[in-house]
Amino acid sequence: EAVAAEWMLEFACSCLCRHFAEQSGPEFWRWKDVAQALINGLSQIPPHQKKTVYLCQLLIRIAQGKSLGLQFENDQRISPLESALSFWTLLEREENKLDKLHEDIRRLIQIQIVAVHMENRYFKEAAEVLERLFTDTESDKPLRVKLATVVKAKDPYVPLLQSFSYSLLISKIKSYIKLSMKENETNFLIQEATKHVASQGLGATALLNRAVEVNENDKSDLESKQRFVLSITLLRAVLGQFYKLNVANFSSRYREARLRGRMHWCSLNNMQNVGKNEVSLACSRRRQRWTYKEDSELKLGIREFGVGNWAKILAHGNFNNRTSVMLKDRWRTLSKIK
Repeated sequence: EAVAAEWMLEFACSCLCRHFAEQSGPEFWRWKDVAQALINGLSQIPPHQKKTVYLCQLLIRIAQGKSLGLQFENDQRISPLESALSFWTLLEREENKLDKLHEDIRRLIQIQIVAVHMENRYFKEAAEVLERLFTDTESDKPLRVKLATVVKAKDPYVPLLQSFSYSLLISKIKSYIKLSMKENETNFLIQEATKHVASQGLGATALLNRAVEVNENDKSDLESKQRFVLSITLLRAVLGQFYKLNVANFSSRYREARLRGRMHWCSLNNMQNVGKNEVSLACSRRRQRWTYKEDSELKLGIREFGVGNWAKILAHGNFNNRTSVMLKDRWRTLSKIK
């Protein structure tokens, strides 16, 4: 079971990487659920799978990096991108050789952590993040000074931030993914599924976008078939748990994170600049009545943080599965009633 779970996690990570690179929002979030379930099922991370786990967690956070109202850490000050930076640090420790791409990604994440706060007009928080991120080392000093000047000017559209944009960060992450996938072409489930599809004449080459060589001896190998059947059976079991919404075996923290993930899956699509109709359709869900308690929380948040600071109000308030957009719409409704 442990070996099969290992194959499935590698396969889920591979799918996550591919859909991130293709900017396929719905598929990315579907495989994010599977990968997260497998990771949560680990009592401890095996040394040889640390890189796989860290990469999955990095991609999930980068995809939702601009959603300041979303929390991955217990410390509410930590934004999704700052959480992503911690996993990038762990990934770098697993690398045999660090090159310019690694350094570029680290710097881009650091700059975008500050930039995203500034875009949301959280200038005080941007200054606090800057203090946390940059040490007093000589190598950090030039960038730290430049960013401090930018934060002080309170202008999120200065050339420095535009030169190190979020789209550039996504592009660099894609380059890293491409290298990682090339290193992990030996994924057992992909190899066995490719042979099976090819033997059935179902066009494996088109599915995987690469040449497929089928070994006739492997196809008849009983042990190989047994391993493949076991893997697919367990994978179906995991998928079945999600699509039946049977999450009783997962921790309450994971259930909450998964629900937040469904609320925010359109963040990845937003990076593609998809049409408004598509975003609206993708993010639509059942309407939920606002309670008196939620209205009180909203009014309290507005008194404390002011109208317009919806992400901050959401982060500090006690709301029932709401988004910052919902808070904004509800306040507009309450204002009309008043």
